[in-house]
Amino acid sequence: MRPLAIAAFCLLTIAYGEQVSPVRHATGTNGVVATVHPAASKIALDILKDGGNAIDAAIGAGLALGVVDGFNSGIGGGCFLLIHTAKGEIIAIDGRETAPAAAHADMFLREGKAVPDLSQKGPLAVGVPGTLAAYAKVLEAHGNKTLAQVITPSVAIARDGFVLGKDYVSRLDGAVKKLREFPGAAAIFLNDAHALKVGDRLVQKDLASTYEAIAKHGLDHFYSGPISTAIATWMKTNGGILTESDFANYQPKQREAIRTTYRNHEIIGMPPPSSGGIHVAQILNMLETFELASMKEADRLHVIAESMKLAFADRAHWLGDADFAKVPKGLIDKSYAKTLAKRIDLNKAIDVPTHGTPDESDSAWFGKHTTHFCVADKAGNWVACTQTVNTTYGSGVVVPGTGVVLNNEMDDFAAQPGVPNAFGLLGSAANAVAPGKRPLSSMSPTIVLKDGKPVFSVGAAGGPTIITQALQAIVRRIDLKKPLTECLKAPRIHHQWRPNQLRVERAMPQKVQDALKAKGHKVTPTSGLGVSQALSLEADGVLAAQSDPRISGSALGF
Repeated sequence: MRPLAIAAFCLLTIAYGEQVSPVRHATGTNGVVATVHPAASKIALDILKDGGNAIDAAIGAGLALGVVDGFNSGIGGGCFLLIHTAKGEIIAIDGRETAPAAAHADMFLREGKAVPDLSQKGPLAVGVPGTLAAYAKVLEAHGNKTLAQVITPSVAIARDGFVLGKDYVSRLDGAVKKLREFPGAAAIFLNDAHALKVGDRLVQKDLASTYEAIAKHGLDHFYSGPISTAIATWMKTNGGILTESDFANYQPKQREAIRTTYRNHEIIGMPPPSSGGIHVAQILNMLETFELASMKEADRLHVIAESMKLAFADRAHWLGDADFAKVPKGLIDKSYAKTLAKRIDLNKAIDVPTHGTPDESDSAWFGKHTTHFCVADKAGNWVACTQTVNTTYGSGVVVPGTGVVLNNEMDDFAAQPGVPNAFGLLGSAANAVAPGKRPLSSMSPTIVLKDGKPVFSVGAAGGPTIITQALQAIVRRIDLKKPLTECLKAPRIHHQWRPNQLRVERAMPQKVQDALKAKGHKVTPTSGLGVSQALSLEADGVLAAQSDPRISGSALGF
């Protein structure tokens, strides 16, 4: 491996911490990257320029996002990595958090009823983090750089601080009450019990020290060393069940990707515990039975919404960690999709009382509570990664001395069948809490192939809207032949079966909203339905990257 110019990186990170104007679209012949923050995109691009491949660059970006976008993700959370290698391999890495060994199905019940606070904040809400282990696994197998090399550029950003913009502060403002409950978090993110303001500099010295120690001592520092010890000690004192053994036993998993076809393209997605890969495929299979390109906008959106509704009804019943629950392969069968599609009435919204029955013989929270980023290089390596700590600042817990925001992914389990989680999603026994089990996720990193080569990639942040954002971007690209910028810019819709409402971004033309209402949809306007990042291979062979215009994201290329 060619050594990274660490000293040069340390000098560059001074600029990384300053506010810069976002560039949301970029092209390049050597490599492109799209993330939600300019500092993360710049680090990824510099890694590419220094001889790293897309895998190295993506992980460098992910580690940087843990510093500058820490309310969404970081090494205290989990991730899914979907990779197309230069050799043509498809690699799906599951770095999802796991339930502690002492977890049990009734742990969030009190007097027989689910208590949401227990799974949404504090010590019991935390699952075993998987992001760092997944990064290390991918780097070792497919990277040109070491973990130390790709983590070092983020150390100075954490140590010296970075200037806060309005996107960060708006999320911080909404989490002040939760952060006040946990002194370790309040000491970092609050100033005299009040949130930092736009233009303030956020300094995270403990996180810098943690990153530095990981660079020096490797993965063991986190999973079987001082970090896991500190977290386990805090948990024991504060009523948690996470132990050093839970950390030591964690393993990321390489899984078989979900594959389907759509209008002469191959769609590659993540398998369970992601529900995204299955349901993007399932919805596309339904939509393939309609001529979307020739439809009026309201009619097309109606068909898409009805397909979403049918898929999310299936999600609530069938989906869970496939290592524990039987997830029917028939969910992505074309014949099952045709059966579901026949239920769609082109003139009116249908009632979907319950889930479908696939052939089993084959055995108010729509913000950016996650982050997606993507990188491609000229050799043909493409990476789509979605990572999260779940809701804003996860559990709210930062164990003093670590600087690591710990997730609240235990809320993604079904605490009780029929009881919605923080995102309003329902679940069944298939997604019940169990020791070592991974909670169901909506994260949907997706890569689209044409004639065996990657031509489009998309992923998103926004809870369950992740699935529907990815879906709509694919439809706009393949069916409507839209340029990359329009694939992400156009107003979005979202239906997740329950509650029975069609969320529509307010930017949607009023006449289209009215037409959807006339078909019987309970239209609920909203300011936004999450944030996406995408890549494409253009007709002239140039790579392109696009960051969602809804926030100050960053796309770069060279």
